[in-house]
Amino acid sequence: MHPRAAIKAIASFLPAGTLTNEELAEQFGNWHASQILSKTGIAVRHVAAADECASDLGVAAAQRLFESGACAPEGVDFLLFCTQSPDYFLPSSACVMQHRLGLKTTCGALDFNQGCSGYVYGLAMAKSLVETATSTNVLLITADTYTRFINPRDRSVRTLFGDGAAATLVQAVKADSEFIGPFVLGTDGRGADRLIVPSGGLRCPPTASTAVEKQDSSGNWRSEQDLYMDGADVFSFALKTVPPVLEELLRKCALTLDQVDMVILHQANKFMLERLRDKMKIPHEKFWIEMEETGNTVSSTIPIALESARKQGRVKPGDRVALVGFGVGYSWGAAMIEIA
Repeated sequence: MHPRAAIKAIASFLPAGTLTNEELAEQFGNWHASQILSKTGIAVRHVAAADECASDLGVAAAQRLFESGACAPEGVDFLLFCTQSPDYFLPSSACVMQHRLGLKTTCGALDFNQGCSGYVYGLAMAKSLVETATSTNVLLITADTYTRFINPRDRSVRTLFGDGAAATLVQAVKADSEFIGPFVLGTDGRGADRLIVPSGGLRCPPTASTAVEKQDSSGNWRSEQDLYMDGADVFSFALKTVPPVLEELLRKCALTLDQVDMVILHQANKFMLERLRDKMKIPHEKFWIEMEETGNTVSSTIPIALESARKQGRVKPGDRVALVGFGVGYSWGAAMIEIA
């Protein structure tokens, strides 16, 4: 038997700070908390403290995973860290986290910047490391602090995004069949400027002029150092891209939708997910929507949702679960997993 990669454990972490719909409604004045919940599916978003970075959230999630007994720190031989809010340009946050977590120095560690599809990309890399016998235990951590990029007066994105992290242990097991894969991955960089923080990197360094806040035609305020999202284009991209990606994944698996036990998409917002569910004709009982107490945590939405589904008994060992991430880049990734 060849080594097969399997998801053995998931642990998540959300920062203590919160932003409720009631607080948003009071700030913006012309909304009710119930309207925000109905449209987004979100009641509360968790917000990292001023001195709390994505790596801190990721370390906390990993420590919870270790405390569960799934794996000891010294058992990890590769750390993958997906984030779009790293501590530094250099060194990689994964190297800093290796030391903080007490992982051995023979452990590989790297960051990758992928966002909403990052969990699926991370699983693809973790599977490759395990099934080429490069690693036995891969720790895949996803963490983002998007709230740092959001202008407080930009209600177009402030209602959606929250901060959070998840740690997933991908482990080598002896089996004839796959537990992770196949995959469908894709990229369309023409959408790069539709979900972007324009200034802050080396292409457009921050200056006094990039910090100037301006009001758009919808009454939202932001500077070039803040997150910008073209919501209509992102919505159109998702409706156009996700259904054929799921179809291609099913084709690769030689499965029908009836043979899949659960579909978990990137938890972007309730309205978008319901439209996608209707378009793909997925039964309600096979489609996971759960972001009311977390918000859109970017790279961590899928593992947080998968962990919750497992805890609630909605997916169990032997079940097939289709995962689809999509968004910033534009980028997308789908994977079929079997619950180990």
